[in-house]
Amino acid sequence: MPGNDIHVVPDGDRWAVEAESGQGRETYDTQAAAIAAGTERAKQKKVELFIHGGDGQIRERNSFGHDPCDIKG
Repeated sequence: MPGNDIHVVPDGDRWAVEAESGQGRETYDTQAAAIAAGTERAKQKKVELFIHGGDGQIRERNSFGHDPCDIKG
């Protein structure tokens, strides 16, 4: 579902997990805690998880559903 992907982003001295749709934002003390929470949320919603670095750039992407079957690799 476009617009429902989950992002782990820097939020001052904390880390936030937020949906592209703008519904639901949670903050965590560490990036590791935010990644764990974001992973669970993305698995439940079967969407993509985008992990951003401290500079805000996407450094990792994980898919938890709706992958096309015809992609090799």
